[in-house]
Formats: sequence, structure tokens, C-alpha cells
Amino acid sequence: MTKTKEKQLHLGVLLYGCGHHQAAWLMPDSSVERIGDISYYQDLAKLSEKGYFDAVFFADNQSFPGKHSSDMPAFWFDPIVNLTAISQVTNHVGLVSTISSTFSNPFTASRQLLSLDHITKGRVGWNLVTSMTDLEALNHSMEELPSHDKRYEKADEFAALMNKLFLSWDSNEFLHRREERKLINPSNIQPFNHDGTYFKVSGPSTTPKSPQGKPVSMQAGASKQGIALAAKYADAVYSVSWNLKQAKKFRKKLDEQVKQSEDSNRHIKVFPGLVTYVGHTHEEALAKKAALDEQLPLETALKQLSFFIQQDCSNWEIDKEVPQLPPVEEFTGPVGRYETILEIINDTQPTVRELLGYLNAGGGHHTLIGTPDEIVDQMEVWFEAGVADGFNLMPPTLPGSLEDFVELIVPEMQKRDIFRKKYEGHTFREHLGLI
Repeated sequence: MTKTKEKQLHLGVLLYGCGHHQAAWLMPDSSVERIGDISYYQDLAKLSEKGYFDAVFFADNQSFPGKHSSDMPAFWFDPIVNLTAISQVTNHVGLVSTISSTFSNPFTASRQLLSLDHITKGRVGWNLVTSMTDLEALNHSMEELPSHDKRYEKADEFAALMNKLFLSWDSNEFLHRREERKLINPSNIQPFNHDGTYFKVSGPSTTPKSPQGKPVSMQAGASKQGIALAAKYADAVYSVSWNLKQAKKFRKKLDEQVKQSEDSNRHIKVFPGLVTYVGHTHEEALAKKAALDEQLPLETALKQLSFFIQQDCSNWEIDKEVPQLPPVEEFTGPVGRYETILEIINDTQPTVRELLGYLNAGGGHHTLIGTPDEIVDQMEVWFEAGVADGFNLMPPTLPGSLEDFVELIVPEMQKRDIFRKKYEGHTFREHLGLI
């Protein structure tokens, strides 16, 4: 698998706490003390840029219950504020913020994203979510989260309105002609008067469209409604796939939905989550995972599993097979993660303890353990199968696992000519080949 290819793999990294493994903060070399230090995130972004990543990405959660002594305050900074600070110490890497259509004001959200896109000369993307918990709703004058269908109905209108705001006028209409005493061309800066079910916005935006046209649109929902939303609005999607079979199933669902959309021939890029443990030898890589797994308290792992499957599993017998779970059709929580857990169970027939081991970092995303050669072999399989245009890296520890990836895996990808050796363009759209 070393032949030269014109097609290039893309890479994003999801920056979360001090790593995606739940025990990352317990390790002796943990960066947990820096969770509230902006220079920490700036350093991680600079490291990502050193590795020629397409983008750094922040998820978001708009609540912090803080009920347990092991609860990670990972969402310390608002993503857009964090990315703005990061933008000042980087020059190329894309900057992706999560935006919740359930809670956000579209005029404000679009204005913030456009502002950062102008500041960075076109490096911004946004990940549209509908949020997951009632705890978040309680922080936004709601008694509970709206139903799944209502959230996606609102998200559809939100996405359409964001596009209207992103493109409401062009910076070319800012004339600033002193001799003619003309600042703007008002005939091309007009209200669009959106009057929908959830939003009423006159427009236009205070900010003209960005150097890359508009910020790159990402989406992460795996439900039927989520895939339909992505088919209408997304340039790229984040996905959860435990194995190649699940990745193929997701790609097929997305492609079928795109065929039913107005632009039936377009290709939406797919970025499955990827967890890597890399070493100079296979044994060294296994030891890195084992060291983390040994640190994780059982009750913490069971708490995460309970959230993923929306039922209390704290009393499950740890060394017996996982009890029968309801089919995905009966599940009302986050579908993508639940489907992944069902796939792991079907694939491996694990005990509860073994299932927890698979979920410790990344919660069931594709996990690769081994040498750079072994890991890139498997990445190429997904790439060649057309189920991954790239990957969204979820490092078990930060900065350690990201350093390992940049120092060991990126050179192997470059050697095979499936990854850039330098940035060819400046905007996020140029990185992704969307222009």
C-alpha cells in the first residue's frame, strides 16, 4: 500500500480536556493542571499545524453538573473564544467550533463565525449539533430538551438561516470611495426578511461574506434526521464507526440521502473518529493503552456507559457478558454512539469489563494500536474503501498522543503520498479541496 495517489487524506483533531481516555488526567505526565490555561490549547493547535492537520475542532456542552469528584471541566472556554485565541498563534490550520441550533441565536452565531473567518482570512468551520441533555436546556430557560424531531426541525431552519446570513452581502459592496463620498453600495445590501417557525430575522448580517465564501459546514448526527440534515447542508460530517462494516453502512446511508437532495451529485466528506496508540513496536503501543486502562476507576467507566446507553448499569456483573440491550429502533438517546456499542457487542461478545475497555478512549470510535506502519495500513483500508475521506483524531492523552501521531504517523502517511507535506492553500475550504 505504498503507491502514489493524487487523492489526499484529511485530518482533524478533537481537542478535549487532557485527552479522550477517561484516565488521562490521572497519569503522572498529565496536563490536567492546564485545562484552564489558554496557552495549553494554543500549544496543541501549533502542534497540529506542525503536523499539517486540516483543522482543530472543539465539541461543546452547555452544562457542568459537577456532581462527581472525577467530572472533567473540559468545556472551560467557549469554543469560538478559544479558537479566536488559537487563531492568533497559528497561520494555516482550520478552526472548527460546535454550534447548537437548540440554544443559539442564529444572527449572533453567524456574526461570531463570520468575524473569526475574516480575522483568519478564511480558516473557520462550524459543527451543527442539536444538543443532548436536559441539563443544558435548564441553562437556556427551558424545562427540558425538546423532542428529537422538534430539535431537528429547528436545526433545519437554523442551517438555512445561517446560510442566508453568511451570504447576505459581499465585501465588494464596501466601496469606501472618498472622492465620490460613497462608503457602500446599498442596492446590493438588502434585508432578506426570514419569517419561519422558530426564527424571525430581517437581515442582512453586519458582517459581509467571508474570504472563503462562507465557513465550512460540518455535522455530526447519525440518526435518520441527522443524516438528512447533513445531506442538505453539510460540506463534511463527523461519524462514529467501530469497524469497517459500520463505516460502510454510514457512508451508504449518507450517499442515499444525498441522492434524494437537490444537489444529488455532491460528495460530502466523511471523517470517522480515530483513536490511536502508536509505538516503535506493537508491544510498546499495547503498553501505552494498558497503562491508561489500569488507572481508570471502574465506577467512572460504568458511569460513562450508563450515559451512552441511557440506563443504569452500575450493578451489572463486571466479568459476565453484557446484558441484552434494546434494539436501536427503541433507543431515544444519541443514536450513533448506541449503534456503535451494539456493533461492538455483536462483533466481540464482550464481558462488561471488556466492553468498558473498548469505550475507555473515544467511546467506541475506530481504535488502532501498533506501529506507524500497522496503523497507516488500516487507515488506508478505510480511505481506499471510500468510507473515510479523512479522520477526526481523538488522542487518548494530550499532548502525548498527539505528539506521537505527528512524530510517528504523519511521516508514514507522507511517505506513502496520501498526506500533504506542506499547506498548499490558506482557507479551510482549500485544505479540504472544496474550492
